[in-house]
Amino acid sequence: MPLLPSTVGLAGLLFWAGQTVNALMPNATLALARTEGTAVWPLSGLEVPRYRRKRHISARDMSALLDYHNHIRASVHPPAANMEYMVWDERLAKSAEAWATQCIWAHGPSQLMRHVGQNLSVHSGRYRSVVDLVKSWSEERRHYSFPAPRDCRPQCPWRCSGPVCSHYTQMVWASSNRLGCALHTCGSISVWGNTWHRAVYLVCNYLLAVYKIFSPCYLIEEMKEGRKNGRDTGKYFFLFSKTKKLRIREVK
Repeated sequence: MPLLPSTVGLAGLLFWAGQTVNALMPNATLALARTEGTAVWPLSGLEVPRYRRKRHISARDMSALLDYHNHIRASVHPPAANMEYMVWDERLAKSAEAWATQCIWAHGPSQLMRHVGQNLSVHSGRYRSVVDLVKSWSEERRHYSFPAPRDCRPQCPWRCSGPVCSHYTQMVWASSNRLGCALHTCGSISVWGNTWHRAVYLVCNYLLAVYKIFSPCYLIEEMKEGRKNGRDTGKYFFLFSKTKKLRIREVK
């Protein structure tokens, strides 16, 4: 996977006040094949630098990030029937830290991207809380139409434009029940050809990342209006996984 933002296709890019950028690449959220109750962890070669960082994830930051993610997950509409509660995962946090310290504005490392989802944010300027750095991800909800983001098709791979929602869909993917993030202050970081100095770089890794573009993020309860004489007359479409076929009601 190329590491330069100018050479890869991004699923989302959003600028907002205070010179903050967020990005998520399509191949950063590929499906993770797992056996029941297990997950693959290719992290043995990823060393976390030991030098002191200017800013790091504190216990309060961890709680704030988890609370915010779970709040957004609980607030999806229509309501989800299979949304899992998200918890902190230290291995994901360490892998996020190992990448954040590289100060590379791209998803990575490539060997990890086959197994986890990842959201990125970078900020330069006045101090912002860790939740401020991720709020724009959830604000992409306005571009998402359940069950599939039909209107969420940014023009990439260079400078992405148009409505995006890939950060939001990663946040609310039902089976993504583990989160690990890292903050690092970069002396300099190249963002779309511009060098930012003393920028705060946030990396959040997610597991499981079974996200596929234009697939629903979660399941909903069957609607009573679609039932007649004990038989459901509503319309359904199907989401296939390696283990089972899920029937999901089509929402008009």
